[in-house]
Amino acid sequence: MTEASEDSKQKSKSGEGGFGEFVRVIIHALILAMIVRTFLYQPFNIPSGSMKSTLLVGDYLFVSKFSYGYSKYSLPFGLSLFSGRIWASKPERGDVAVFKLPRDNATDYIKRVIGLPGDVIQMRDGVLYINSQPVPRKRVDDFVERIGPVNTRRVARFRERLPEGVEYTTLDLTRQGYADNTREYRVPAGHYFMMGDNRDNSTDSRFLSEVGFVPFENFVGRAEIIFFSVGGGARFWEFWRWPSEIRWSRFFTTVK
Repeated sequence: MTEASEDSKQKSKSGEGGFGEFVRVIIHALILAMIVRTFLYQPFNIPSGSMKSTLLVGDYLFVSKFSYGYSKYSLPFGLSLFSGRIWASKPERGDVAVFKLPRDNATDYIKRVIGLPGDVIQMRDGVLYINSQPVPRKRVDDFVERIGPVNTRRVARFRERLPEGVEYTTLDLTRQGYADNTREYRVPAGHYFMMGDNRDNSTDSRFLSEVGFVPFENFVGRAEIIFFSVGGGARFWEFWRWPSEIRWSRFFTTVK
């Protein structure tokens, strides 16, 4: 065998080995990403304004999958390997949580935990009542949002304080909105009452046929941190729009 042919074989083997190593690295990376996404943190983006001003359209955030334990909705494609939750830890009032919409058990929603099992929840004249007690709220500075390229809109904003001490802001788009006065809702055992912070623009547990009470099993995780944010309807991958639309001040802020 000539030296040239031997050298050619070695190069061929080296090339095959290099490609095989590349494939192994990709497979390992995909497995690691799947483990992280299933058991630790899953990225979500905010497509609607129902949680303004806490979360904005175009926010990208990490949700901790371990905060409430694991159910079948924690698994990829909703694999039904077990029922209920394992290593369960119950949601706390005030948490911002992702859950599967009870109506179809497939659509992801994100709202704030307002009612715990056994609570009675009601809205009266735009004021939230928990177990017949009004939740204190105080008028704060307006929320200012951009409408189109140059116009802005000011929306009344309030700071609420839940019985456990959790504080957050809500928006009031209009006085006497369609869900500012409701019946009393008694939260069933094993369920939670979820509401959006943008009170006049949120389809949530106040609408029983649309969302209603959320079973504990449907919880996916707790919203933890915003890692990226872009406005103007831009997509994450539309990097050419970043200079004018990116919201640097929201990067790596915790969700409260």
